[in-house]
Amino acid sequence: MDDLEPMPLPIDGALDLHAFRPADIKTLVPDYLEECRRLGILQVRIIHGKGTGALRQTVHALLGRLEMVAGFRLADETSGSWGATLVTLQKQEPSAR
Repeated sequence: MDDLEPMPLPIDGALDLHAFRPADIKTLVPDYLEECRRLGILQVRIIHGKGTGALRQTVHALLGRLEMVAGFRLADETSGSWGATLVTLQKQEPSAR
């Protein structure tokens, strides 16, 4: 099953982690956020679920180490409550040529 082609992931500002293995999170989240930032999407919702809170803690620890993250907080009741995290990204600096 590992030989299957990867499915394209829409870059729309909402990342639902339910479909991914926990081992993939450490590369998936930064890559997704970087692509959002490149496309000018600076407000992102990461859906990690409520569960035991382990995935939420992993996501928050990861976000806390990323320089591109301006801030993050748990979502409000209309956006997923403590089952989702809202992330604000820093605007990408124009590349020097």
